[in-house]
Amino acid sequence: MYQNDKEDTTIYKVVVNHEEQYSIWPSERESPLGWKDVGKNGLKQECLDYIKQVWTDMKPLSLRKQMQEISGDI
Repeated sequence: MYQNDKEDTTIYKVVVNHEEQYSIWPSERESPLGWKDVGKNGLKQECLDYIKQVWTDMKPLSLRKQMQEISGDI
């Protein structure tokens, strides 16, 4: 049986970086440098569904701020 044929039972955590970009990481591992845990753990699809719900603007935070400055919305 191939690895892809097995069900992924890994518990993941949702992490976010300083640019407010989201990712998932195995929960038993320390978060990568520059990323922090947001408090959501679960199976892969649960975590991806959470990210889809909260990460509604894919632009990095620095770009969003720059766009606000240009438009004068600060």
